[in-house]
Amino acid sequence: MDGKAFLELAWARCSVRKYDARPVEPEKMAGILDAAKAAPTAVNFQPQRLYVVQSAEGKERLETAMKFRFGAPVLIAVCYDKRASWKRGYDGQEFGDIDAAIVTTHMMLVAEAEGLSSVWIGSFDPKKVRAALGVEEDIVPSAILAVGYEAAEGGHGAKRRGELQVSYR
Repeated sequence: MDGKAFLELAWARCSVRKYDARPVEPEKMAGILDAAKAAPTAVNFQPQRLYVVQSAEGKERLETAMKFRFGAPVLIAVCYDKRASWKRGYDGQEFGDIDAAIVTTHMMLVAEAEGLSSVWIGSFDPKKVRAALGVEEDIVPSAILAVGYEAAEGGHGAKRRGELQVSYR
């Protein structure tokens, strides 16, 4: 893929907030999860921990921690293990959240390339997410990625304006 094709993919992707009930095919899920494995992380520590939630009861449990629900057939809780993430020596800055963000972005772009839609959910109660997933305190929820096919009546979010402030020094 050349740079132009990548930019077309990146610009085509938008947040979708309404999904139909069609399940995501296993081969497409495998591609999305491969993208997460391919994502770079600080010092290549790979602290991300992904929890793919597809069952009705699992989604219901996880959704109790979320402010918004979009009816996606797949929810991926993107977390990191703070025991495994890199900390910058100068000030102790934790990089687990940054690593999780890179992983999430990779998964969103592959979902788009596979004809799927996604939305990055950040409005959730981390304590309730941990309880819903049954994970310990050292696992930090960073994002929940909703993945699926956009509903026929649409659920597009606002288009990005492409405004970016850049300073050259």
